[in-house]
Amino acid sequence: MPKRIVLSFLVVLLAAGLSACSVMQATYQKKVDEADMLARHLATLQRKNDDLIAENSVLKADLARMTVQNEKLATDLSYVTDQRDKTVSDREELERILRSKSDSLSQSISELRRKVADLDAENAKLTAENASLAKAREEQVQKVSSTYENMIEKMKSEISKGQITISELKGKLTVNMVDSILFDSGKAEVKRGGLEILGKVVSILKDVKDKSIRIEGHTDDVQISRALAQRYPTNWELSAARAINVARFLQDQGIDPGQLSAVAYGEWNPVATNDTAEGKAKNRRIEIILVPKE
Repeated sequence: MPKRIVLSFLVVLLAAGLSACSVMQATYQKKVDEADMLARHLATLQRKNDDLIAENSVLKADLARMTVQNEKLATDLSYVTDQRDKTVSDREELERILRSKSDSLSQSISELRRKVADLDAENAKLTAENASLAKAREEQVQKVSSTYENMIEKMKSEISKGQITISELKGKLTVNMVDSILFDSGKAEVKRGGLEILGKVVSILKDVKDKSIRIEGHTDDVQISRALAQRYPTNWELSAARAINVARFLQDQGIDPGQLSAVAYGEWNPVATNDTAEGKAKNRRIEIILVPKE
């Protein structure tokens, strides 16, 4: 084969080889570019995946928190529901109790009204009785006052001499007589002058029918002498004997014995000091007292 032909054939082969290389180079570059694009896309997807994973973690944490909150809300709802049911039950029980108490209170009110009406009637009755008693008391006070005035008039002389005092207080009339006008010293028998004075008292007391007449015997603190001790061991006995003798005289003069009583105080109810002769004289006394009948 000639050298020129071989050389041409080689040139053709070289050109064909170069052309094939160009085609392969273009295909390779295309693949490289495609691989770069895919790599960039993969990187983008990887970043999105990472973001989604992070977001998913956040969402899971929020879900867990919300689940806890939901469970707490469910518990709270259950508690509130129980409390509501209990409140409803308590309200119904309270309403039942209130109805019961209202019925009982209504009965109590009715009973109280009845009692008030009874008390009003009783008060009206008592008011009338009190008015009647007040009137009767006023009449008795007037009677005592009349008796007091009569006593004062009858015994002016003895009063002026200080032998008798007469007092009136709240319907109680007291005739206080020193013992010397009624008795001799150490004796219990009423002497003649004393009988005359008691006679004045009797003339007034005969008209007194609605009072009790109490005769009280009093002494000073001087002890009974040895000569009298056999008859009157102490002042008790002496004051008792004197009060009884006055009561007997009033009875003998027509005073109802049912109105009379004799009381002995001895030395134990003085009206003055026993340290002086004057005080002792005041303590030796007979008191005739008009008091309401029991």
